[in-house]
Amino acid sequence: MFVDKVYDSVTFNLQGLQPASKVPFGTLPASKCGPKSRIVRVLDIRARKFFNPSNINDPKNLSITPKTTLSGAQFVTDEKGCPVTVPGPAGILQYLIFTDTSECDEIGEGTPIFGSQEITIRGAVLVEIDVEFIDGSGHIHVATLKGKVPVNQVLTNFFELCMPSVFEGAFLPQFTEFCNALFLARLATQSIQRDIQFNPVTGEVFVNLIVALCLTCEKKIKVPVQLCVLSTGFCEQVPRVRPICGDEFPPLFPPQVNEPFVNQDC
Repeated sequence: MFVDKVYDSVTFNLQGLQPASKVPFGTLPASKCGPKSRIVRVLDIRARKFFNPSNINDPKNLSITPKTTLSGAQFVTDEKGCPVTVPGPAGILQYLIFTDTSECDEIGEGTPIFGSQEITIRGAVLVEIDVEFIDGSGHIHVATLKGKVPVNQVLTNFFELCMPSVFEGAFLPQFTEFCNALFLARLATQSIQRDIQFNPVTGEVFVNLIVALCLTCEKKIKVPVQLCVLSTGFCEQVPRVRPICGDEFPPLFPPQVNEPFVNQDC
């Protein structure tokens, strides 16, 4: 049997900022609001990507779409100019790539290729805000408000990969890429008075936010190889860190089900 072997890969951490103005966050309990009620404190703000499992084509579902242009190699196309793809893990499309690798083949080395990409992020981010508010009687209450922040960002990046020979194998090399996103939200100016508009009579809340988009993207060049030896463990690359998000970037794969992640509660 044979499997796809990763010949070369690169992992990037990318980031962007999405401002959002006057986002509706529902209403506070009407029975506890009144002319003298007010929001006095923000306890926590959480953000995650929105997904509607009942409609995969919901335009609010967050989507990450990379568009890659290669230099020094090309995507293989059919007679209509459409890229030729082969199915990969989880249904990810893998693109066949080609270049003249004979010069590097002669010295037993891979052929360097370069690329640029535009990553389009569209959809919505679900934000939850825990707040403390005082009702008309002076009692303090805690409530959780929920809102959807629209996202429309394009991030750019450049990369270099090493490509195996296109002549010394039965299959052409395959190129694949995928990304995951994590979101950090905060008040736009870090001021409750400026960023939170609260109607004490109706309980309606509108919020100004800034959402940081923290992306992890991986690009791979793969080639089929014969499976001879099984190895244990999982390899993990060290991504290139950029400053805005710090260490707050999402993983590309969930934790493996092995002893460190197993407990009596699961």
